[in-house]
Amino acid sequence: MRFIPLIVARPEVQMAIDEAIMRARIGGKVPDTVRLYAFSPSSVTIGRFQSVVHDVNLEEAKKLGIPIVRRITGGGSVFHDEYGEITYSVVIGENYHPALKNVEESYRYLAGPLVDALKELGLDAGFSGLNDIVANGKKISGSAQTRRRGVILQHGTFMYATRVEILGRVLRVSKEKLKDKGVSSIWERVTTLEREGIKLSRWEAYELLKESFSNAFDLEEGELTDYELELAEKLVEEKYGNPKWNEMR
Repeated sequence: MRFIPLIVARPEVQMAIDEAIMRARIGGKVPDTVRLYAFSPSSVTIGRFQSVVHDVNLEEAKKLGIPIVRRITGGGSVFHDEYGEITYSVVIGENYHPALKNVEESYRYLAGPLVDALKELGLDAGFSGLNDIVANGKKISGSAQTRRRGVILQHGTFMYATRVEILGRVLRVSKEKLKDKGVSSIWERVTTLEREGIKLSRWEAYELLKESFSNAFDLEEGELTDYELELAEKLVEEKYGNPKWNEMR
């Protein structure tokens, strides 16, 4: 599998790159691919079918200079802190492993390296529900997925030092959702490595994840092709950088 080293960029660029890799993989132009990246500035991504107004505090996001971009994957709204979160992305053919045919199994198979990394740090980590990872009982990572023509795109968060107070300001988390999880506030539900007593820099978190994904998959470092870069540029212009896409629904 190809591994793309850390890219730090705006949210519309990151989402465009993920889709460009998926399209290139569907077309047989590139191999299965893993990449790790970070958002700058801090950003919010929302699920393919979400309502921006319902799920994001637009006033707070504007005040804090936090852009909002819609993903092509499902799932909920996510705060990506440029000072405390790394995102992983896997684009892979469904035939790579039998687990990928089943949605729940595929989430766990592809996000497994995150759990391994957390255990390596001595945390009690595992999966919760369909697509969450918990450390010491609190959510530290969430993933989202889409499938097209036998190819999966799955991406998700790894919160090593996310500022949970800002997350709480920009995301609207319903009382019903918190109640379903048996907690009364976002502070009880979410954690980070830092909150669990483990301080890592971005680079240390990146190296930890890179090693964990390398242990799980046979990775070979590579780079984005001209085709992917040109397609990503086009997708930024026509889709992810376009209010029509981001503000729909």
